[in-house]
Amino acid sequence: MAIAAGRLRHRIDIQQKQTAQDPVTGEETTTWVTLWEKVPAAIEPLSAREFIAAQAMQSEIKARIVIRYRDGLDATMRILHGSKIYNPAAFLPDMDSGISYLTIPCGEGVNAG
Repeated sequence: MAIAAGRLRHRIDIQQKQTAQDPVTGEETTTWVTLWEKVPAAIEPLSAREFIAAQAMQSEIKARIVIRYRDGLDATMRILHGSKIYNPAAFLPDMDSGISYLTIPCGEGVNAG
């Protein structure tokens, strides 16, 4: 099943956390680096509460984001849309081919690292 281009009307940035150690003080600093910017996406807020189990904790899913398929994504990343930060629970491939699009159930909130 293909995704209609008009459905992907939002633009998101996908970021990955990177840590670095200060050579002088030895302090470890965390920053978020944008891997992909302005990725076409469909953001669908969910009206009902959906829960998933993740390492014996439950995360509340607030939105579903759909993007075209791309490699290298994992749940340690975060997604930015305007001023909102989304924390992906998983990147689920489509059921038909597995390489057309990804569905991303997300929680909302602060993810400063």
